[in-house]
Amino acid sequence: MKTELKDQFLIHWKKYFSTAELPIVFYYTTGDGGAERAEKPKGRSCLICELAKVRNGRSVYYNIDSLACGGARRYLGYTDTMRPGFEYFLSCGNDQLEGERYIRTPEMVGEFMKNQKTLPIDGKNIVFKRWDKLEVHDDPDVVIFFAKPDVLSGLFTLANFDQTEPNGTITPFGAGCGTIIHYPYLESLSERQRAVIGMFDPSARPCVPENDLTFAVPMKRFERMIGYMEESFLITDTWTTVRNRIKA
Repeated sequence: MKTELKDQFLIHWKKYFSTAELPIVFYYTTGDGGAERAEKPKGRSCLICELAKVRNGRSVYYNIDSLACGGARRYLGYTDTMRPGFEYFLSCGNDQLEGERYIRTPEMVGEFMKNQKTLPIDGKNIVFKRWDKLEVHDDPDVVIFFAKPDVLSGLFTLANFDQTEPNGTITPFGAGCGTIIHYPYLESLSERQRAVIGMFDPSARPCVPENDLTFAVPMKRFERMIGYMEESFLITDTWTTVRNRIKA
């Protein structure tokens, strides 16, 4: 991670986004990135809830042994299968389990899963850090913002500043961890590298403040966004009006 880029963003973020929360990043690596190993939680858990500690400044890394949630294992690339009966769990349920009713029928869930890709991570660790905790040896894959509407509007508009086609940002259906890790990482491997708006998963919503959504963008695309900040709408009176009401 280039120190100059890290510091440049911190200066611009404070200037244009006031006291808004800093983003976190993740990357896959064979090492630990200088982060502490996440302990596997007991009982039911959600990775989005666990990432609160990263948002508060702790650096942690995960692997398959530290993830309790089967969905997180799938969306982070540690398995390409789901638990038996998943098609009923995500839809209408059956005699053995209650369904979440996020997709209408088990058959539709099956079709949905056929279109899901597996991340090519080869059993690596995934490291999470807050932006200000990044060091020279870190090499982020994706930058993740937990953002309120005003902040989200700024990020969305900035991400489209160099685009001529209107769909430079996508909102795919998926679990909370899918929208901040799975889909953005796949975008980081693509030529266009679109940003992803997410955290619409009702199961993950209790893990974030009521007005927060997420904006996840591949690092290479984010570097370009940083470079455009000083020539974009962020320097206009229009944005100053919005900025003045942004609070952490």
